[in-house]
Amino acid sequence: MFKSRGDSNIVYKCTVRLLEDTEILECEFHPSYKGKFLLEHVCQQLNLTETDYFGLRYVDSNGQRHWLHLAKLILKQVKDASPILFSFRVKFYPPNPLLLKEDVTRFQIYLQLKRDLLHGRLYCTSNEAAMLGALIIQIELGDYDPSIHVGNYVTEMRLLLRQTDAIEARIQELHREPVEGTPGGTGGVKGMSTQEAERTFLKIACQLDTYGVDPHPVKDHRGNQLYLGINHCGILTFQGSRKTHHFKWSEVHKINFEGRMFIVHLNYPEKKHTVGFKCPSGAACRHVWCCAIEQMLFFTLQSSSDACVYSGGGLFSWGTKFKYVGRTEREILERDGLLAPRDSQDEGSSTGGKRKASSVPATPSTPMTGDFGYSSLPRSTHSAPLEESAVPGQQLGEGEACTGGCLLSGAAVDIALCDHFRTITDDKPACQEYSRDPFEHSSTESGATTHVTHVSHASQPPDDWRPPALQPPPRPFSLLRAFVPSFLFVWLSLALAMLFLFETDWPLFRPLKRKPEIVSLRHHYYAPLKEYLKKKVVELF
Repeated sequence: MFKSRGDSNIVYKCTVRLLEDTEILECEFHPSYKGKFLLEHVCQQLNLTETDYFGLRYVDSNGQRHWLHLAKLILKQVKDASPILFSFRVKFYPPNPLLLKEDVTRFQIYLQLKRDLLHGRLYCTSNEAAMLGALIIQIELGDYDPSIHVGNYVTEMRLLLRQTDAIEARIQELHREPVEGTPGGTGGVKGMSTQEAERTFLKIACQLDTYGVDPHPVKDHRGNQLYLGINHCGILTFQGSRKTHHFKWSEVHKINFEGRMFIVHLNYPEKKHTVGFKCPSGAACRHVWCCAIEQMLFFTLQSSSDACVYSGGGLFSWGTKFKYVGRTEREILERDGLLAPRDSQDEGSSTGGKRKASSVPATPSTPMTGDFGYSSLPRSTHSAPLEESAVPGQQLGEGEACTGGCLLSGAAVDIALCDHFRTITDDKPACQEYSRDPFEHSSTESGATTHVTHVSHASQPPDDWRPPALQPPPRPFSLLRAFVPSFLFVWLSLALAMLFLFETDWPLFRPLKRKPEIVSLRHHYYAPLKEYLKKKVVELF
């Protein structure tokens, strides 16, 4: 399916699941192919030219999800997977999907949001959920026809995670009612074309706080379960049905991780603050960090050229390097003529050299334009407490992705994020209640701010909220990280000592050189090794 690269005749097969679970692609790739080739091939099959918003996700042998890195070899990333399975998903949700150039791109965004609504990642009120459901019915079934749409036809279509009789009745009612502004219009969807219904769906969905959020389960310093969401607006935290905090990209100075601790460095007018979240595992923490870095760079960088980010690194810890690949949002909008090109002087000053995390600009994302109001739909109050009559969350039936909040719906109850810890991979669904046992605390990176703060489970904070200072937890001891540098240091010291002993003629060393053990060491080991190295150097040059 791809052009031949190199002389290798080995071909690997993989399966790519599209946004509709019933649709898959069977692809082939050679060992020398990188992730970019596979993503471009999938987008080509879907006639997608705006490929920058999409990605391929896979699950490793330990059940950890990853985005396929476009600049790395495919085989190296999925070497332990059998069979090789990818899921085609929206990776970067555009702030204003109506600005997308191609209709086919908007349709893929619609399919992703429809999927998010079904699997509980798109938080909204009952009224908003009913309207979104009615728009899906309008897109897929067309105008209401009493001779065709008989009985409770909405039940046959899975639209929401929890579909009650009341909300299905409301969806049918909206499907029957004409569009507001037409003769007899009462604010329904009847009379909308497929394109109009799709655009209205996108208008409503992109205003929700959880638009573009894939919740990551984390814990605060008290062991309280939180869900971390990352999108074009910044980093958000949810506890149950409440959005507890929102760290805008303009406030984020640096993002790093240490062990299982995901750390956000914030810049406020008064002073700097550091906020930490405990992830279930080190691999999960690194995944959250990679997602946050990519989202931050995509929506804030002026240019993607030579954008590198580093985290960690020190005598007893391995640093992590992340190379950003692909265009940024600003570059895409400039290419499509939606933004004026940058000054050459500005471009030179903003993209010169490789960037460390601390030098990543934290400018706000491109503001949304146009009227996104929808008069018949009240805005959801995301910080309001969950009503007591809310239905508890149920286990997902999806084959892919809900690691966090899930939609619940009732006759007069706001749809809310579920209070269950969900670990759903692209292969097998699983759902269990989260544990309240606090995780061990790890330390911040070397040279970081000395105060680490953890977000508490307080209600929605005021605009001038600042996280309280907290002493950093003790640094965890790693035997491997301590052993390897010590081992290398000892052998390097011995090698230097041998060089001084055998290659210098200091009077201090003469009595030592005459000892039988040293003479034997020089004759049997040092001299042959020296001759061997000299021969190799001569052959090399």
